[in-house]
Amino acid sequence: MIAIGGAIGTGLIIGTGRALANSGPGSLFIGYLFMGAIVWVVMCAVGEMAAWLPMSAGFAGYATRYCHPSLGFALGWSYLFKYLIITPNQLTAAALAFQFWVDRDTVNPGVFIAIFLIAIFCINFFGGIKFFGEFEFWLSSFKVVVILGIILFSLCIACGAGPHADGAPGFRSWSDPGAFKELAPLTGDVGRFAGFWAVMVNATFAYLGTELVGVTAAEAQSRAAVSKAIKLTFYRILIFYCLSVLLVGMIVPWDSPQMAFALDSPSTNANASPFVAAANIAGVQVLPHILNVCILFFVFSAANSDLYIGSRTLYALASDRSAPAIFKLTNARGVPYPAMFVCTAFALLAFLNVTDDSRTVFLYFVNLVTIFGLLTWVSILVSHIFFIRARRAQGIEDSQLTFKAPLGIWGSYVALFFCILVSLTKNFDIFIDDGEPFDYRTFITGYLGIPVYIIFLFGHMYLTKSKGVKPAEADFYLGRDIVEAQEAEYYAAEEAKKASAPTGHWDAFYRRYIAWLF
Repeated sequence: MIAIGGAIGTGLIIGTGRALANSGPGSLFIGYLFMGAIVWVVMCAVGEMAAWLPMSAGFAGYATRYCHPSLGFALGWSYLFKYLIITPNQLTAAALAFQFWVDRDTVNPGVFIAIFLIAIFCINFFGGIKFFGEFEFWLSSFKVVVILGIILFSLCIACGAGPHADGAPGFRSWSDPGAFKELAPLTGDVGRFAGFWAVMVNATFAYLGTELVGVTAAEAQSRAAVSKAIKLTFYRILIFYCLSVLLVGMIVPWDSPQMAFALDSPSTNANASPFVAAANIAGVQVLPHILNVCILFFVFSAANSDLYIGSRTLYALASDRSAPAIFKLTNARGVPYPAMFVCTAFALLAFLNVTDDSRTVFLYFVNLVTIFGLLTWVSILVSHIFFIRARRAQGIEDSQLTFKAPLGIWGSYVALFFCILVSLTKNFDIFIDDGEPFDYRTFITGYLGIPVYIIFLFGHMYLTKSKGVKPAEADFYLGRDIVEAQEAEYYAAEEAKKASAPTGHWDAFYRRYIAWLF
């Protein structure tokens, strides 16, 4: 549920607007399908390692144990930087959503940012993990229901419903104005391919967060639950992401005036989401306001879980001796409060919205988050490749695994290639001569993560003189007995609970037909 709460957020609900306006519905759909396949492979890689042995050090722990301590160090800090930046990004998205009702000249966006930041800090700090987990469960459940409602609404509009309906739109917008928009100033097939490739930044950003089940695995009570969550990722990607962007591309033409918000429009009071634009185009009077309220819940949930993951990532780095030991301190509720304070301090970056345009700040944050997210996926895939090599060298059979990545080591190799390719080319459009001055701000935010990652990787290698882990010497069992003992205790308690309260017909119906969505 935390994985869903973190993943269904600004990337899908708000970020898709810019991708649609810049590239067209065909490029949007294919781009999301393509990156969805990559994400599924990354998730399977995480699942195989996490289901074998959940670690409090998260992804960095797997990289350190199976590949190289320096890779674990670089991965851990890259993942931390991503979450230090993504929380203010979510708060920026909240400021954008509020501008649907109140422009920034009437109420400064800093007011809304402050309210949201105080709320998520109090939930994380005073609530503890039990309250946070319960709260995020219900918020994520609400998000799933809303996404399904949006999909149903979009399907109805595509079939001709709505007060302003002039027949069923269907795939009309794919022919007029067209499915593949050329990326100016390029034209022809090259321009259309460039438009498609430009979707990668938004698609990657939208999917970031799905991998965080690997972090929450350390606080889960069952490896089987982690395995189940990974397996269901495939269906969630198809339904929540690919189906959503397909439908919104059918009902919102990329040249619609309602899409001006997604480009460099001077308008300040505009839609924050293409789904809100769809409701306006269809002429449904009240729905845009309802959708915008739902978007605020989405953003709040995502910001809440991002602050949680950021603090746990810093705690994990300290546990792995890659950050100062003070960040291992926790209070009576188990909250790593020094790490929480640092992550909250970085969230104050959202107040850049006070003096600058919220859309500009949002895009800079998207660029930074995306490159650190891609470097995280690269490191996870490398760790999984070494994990498979090590378990094969030590004779650990597939039958011994709680979960096995369906595409194995070759799936990780292919996904690794494309993650590196997208990392190097994701902001290629700034190098196209369009008569404008070179956009150095986009260049810096788009590629800053790569030199930072390299410095952390080789700097740690040089200073610590650490060596890579040989496949025959990788440790697969340290701590596994503790996990198995905790699981046995959990399953015993569950069996006792079932015996005292037998499952009814509703429980059986829910588990069979509904639970997979959640």
